[in-house]
Amino acid sequence: MSAEPAALTKVLEALSLELGDRLTTAQEPRSEHARDACHHAPKAPDAVVFPENNEEVSRIVEICADAGVPIIPFGTGTGVEGGVVAVHGGVCVDLRRLNRVLRVSVEDMDATVQAGVTRMHLNQHLDTLKSGLVFPVDPGADASLGGMAATCASGSSAVRYGTMRDNVLGLTAVLADGRIVHCGGRARKSSSGYDLTRLLVGSEGTLGVITEVTLKLAHVPVAISAAVCAFANIESAVNSVIETLQAGVPMARIELLDEIQMGAVNGYSNLSYKEAPTLFFEFHGSDLSVREQAKTVAEITERHGGEQFQWATEKKERDRLWKARYDGYYAALALREGAVGYVTDVCVPISEMAECIRATKTELETTRIPAPLFGHVGDGNFHVVFAIEPDNSKELEEVQSLNERIVAHALARGGTASGEHGIGIGKLQALHDEHGEAVEVMRTIKRALDPKNILNPGKVLL
Repeated sequence: MSAEPAALTKVLEALSLELGDRLTTAQEPRSEHARDACHHAPKAPDAVVFPENNEEVSRIVEICADAGVPIIPFGTGTGVEGGVVAVHGGVCVDLRRLNRVLRVSVEDMDATVQAGVTRMHLNQHLDTLKSGLVFPVDPGADASLGGMAATCASGSSAVRYGTMRDNVLGLTAVLADGRIVHCGGRARKSSSGYDLTRLLVGSEGTLGVITEVTLKLAHVPVAISAAVCAFANIESAVNSVIETLQAGVPMARIELLDEIQMGAVNGYSNLSYKEAPTLFFEFHGSDLSVREQAKTVAEITERHGGEQFQWATEKKERDRLWKARYDGYYAALALREGAVGYVTDVCVPISEMAECIRATKTELETTRIPAPLFGHVGDGNFHVVFAIEPDNSKELEEVQSLNERIVAHALARGGTASGEHGIGIGKLQALHDEHGEAVEVMRTIKRALDPKNILNPGKVLL
C-alpha cells in the first residue's frame, strides 16, 4: 500500500506548514533512514520528519492518517530485522529530538524519558545525579529506549534483570488516528483493565508510535566481577550454564562465544583468548555474595572440564572484556572483507539449549560462509551471524534456508523464532510457523487499532 502521489503531495504540504525545515525530502537524509543494521535491501521513505514533542507526533499521524500515507517510526536504526525499511514508502518519523529525561525518582527507582533518549544517555544522567541507580537492560548497541520498547529488546543482562517487557512500567503512544494515550503507570503491579503497555511493547511500531516510556531502575551493584572460561567443546560450556542456573546462582550475565567467534573477537579487538567455546560471566552483589557466586560457578565449570577463570575485576578491565563481546557482530563481519550480516535470533528453554545448539552447529557444517555462534545463553537466547557478500542472491538464499532450519529446531523444542530482535520483515513466515491461528488474532488487533494500515505496514504481519 504505497500512497497515491496526489495524497503524498497534500501530506507533505501540510507537514511543511507544521514543521518547517524539520521536514525533508532530500535524498541523503532519506537514504540514511532507508535501512537499519541489517542485510535487508534498503527502501527510502518519501520524506523524513523530526518532531520534538507528543503533540507534533500526534499532528503528523493525523495528517498522514487522513490521506492514508504510511508512517515509519525511527529511533537509532540499530535493529537487524528491517523494522525501519520503508517498504511502502511514506513518512519516516525520526524520534531522536524527543531526547529529554523527564523525571527520575530515586526513592521509587523509576524514570520517565522521551522515546529518543538512549540507554547510555539515561545511565549517564543517573550517574550525574549520583543516584546510585542504573537502567540495566543492555542490548549492546546504544539504542533509543523507545526503540528498545518497540522491539522488546533485552541483551546480555536479561538473565538477571529481564527484558524491556519486564522493565517498562508505562508508556505514552500516539495511535493511528493521532490520539495520544497513556498506558500503565508507576505502580509495580496493577489489575486495572487490559495491559495495553505490554501490548505495545514489542509491537514494532505497528500499533502505535511510542513517544515516552516509564522504566524500572536497579541499584548499581556494590561489587561487580567478570570472568572468562574456555571449554574443550560447546556441549560442556552449555551444560555448565544449565547447571549454574538450576543451582539458583543469581547471575548478572552469561554469554557464550563459539570457537569461530572467539577467533573473530581476538582478531578484531586485538585480544589473545583461546580460540575455543568460551563463557563470559558477570557477577553482581555484595563483596561476599560475588565471591560466593564465583566460587560456586567455578566449581561447576571445573566439573564440566572448564579451564581456570581469567578474571576482570577493575572497571577498565571489565569494560575491555565486554567491549570485545559487544564487538562480536562487527568481528564476525570482519571475517570476510566487505561482508554484511545476516543474523539469526532463536531462544529455547534452558533444558533444550544444548541439543538446539548442537543441531545448529551441525547445520552450520554444511556451509562455507563464515558463521560464528554466540548468545545470551543465560536465558536460552543465541545467534548466528552469517557474513555474506552484499547482493549475492545465492548466498542470501543459502543462509535463509539455514535460518529456517535453525528456527525449526528451536520451535520443535518449545522455543521462539525471535528472542530479542523482533520480526520486522525478516521473520514473517517464522511468526506463522510459531503462532499458527494466533496470528489471525494479532491481525484482528492490528485492524482494530490501525484500520488503514498506515503504522509501519509490511512489518510483523503479512
